[in-house]
Amino acid sequence: MEPTESVRVRARDGDSDLERDDVLAVEEPLAIQVRSDGGAPLLAFVTTMRTPGADEELAAGLLFAEGVLGDPADLKGLERPANPRMGPELKANALVATLSAAAYERAAKLQRGTVMGSACGVCGKTSIDNVIPAGRPPLSSRIRVTPETLEALPARLRERQSIFARTGGLHAAGLFSAEGLLRESREDIGRHNATDKLIGAFLLRRELPLSSGILMASGRTGFEIVQKAFAAGIPIVASVSAPSSLAVALAETAGMTLIGFLRGSRFNVYTHPARVARPGG
Repeated sequence: MEPTESVRVRARDGDSDLERDDVLAVEEPLAIQVRSDGGAPLLAFVTTMRTPGADEELAAGLLFAEGVLGDPADLKGLERPANPRMGPELKANALVATLSAAAYERAAKLQRGTVMGSACGVCGKTSIDNVIPAGRPPLSSRIRVTPETLEALPARLRERQSIFARTGGLHAAGLFSAEGLLRESREDIGRHNATDKLIGAFLLRRELPLSSGILMASGRTGFEIVQKAFAAGIPIVASVSAPSSLAVALAETAGMTLIGFLRGSRFNVYTHPARVARPGG
């Protein structure tokens, strides 16, 4: 399934009025089902709206962020449904995750009966107590980054947004090193999906936690983006737009450095500023 589609539009430009083709980002549902490697029945976990592409990474990242996967080893496999009555299009919009018995039990308690919209990240979780397990310590990474490195991140992420360049309708998330090197990036119509795809890619490669990384996100930084970064052990989260009050509160409690309004040579550091070197320092 393609991440974009072309439509015919009537475009107004000053005094001219013409018909032309326009490219749109695709938004389709992805049904994530789970089963146990011990033989427990198939369970519908959630249906989320997303841009097709990197579906396996999205499912892995979402299951991890939701607390279903306590460890990458809890995920035993990901595949399209084997139901012969499902047509190719339905199969393309569904994934079955095979889990350990313990992860399956967690999924059964956390499953959602409603569709997650593309703007919904950790829907239903509205407080810090919901996302920081009891006894989990704050992040203590010693990563330190210069202002010049931070200032270069938005442009470097934009260079990798190939679908955004065609549609203007996708968000992106990228993981950078302390030196500003882009390790991976993902795009999706939802900010939280892009982050799940990104973290899911590292989870599938067994490369978590990401304790020396910087998460750069397009758009505003909501509570759910910080929560997902915390789960993956990412100590610095930056965005070109504003964070929410709950995102700031979570970052403070979780020991994370949260940066907003990263545009040109200007940015705000909302929490744990010691990880950002002062100019000339």
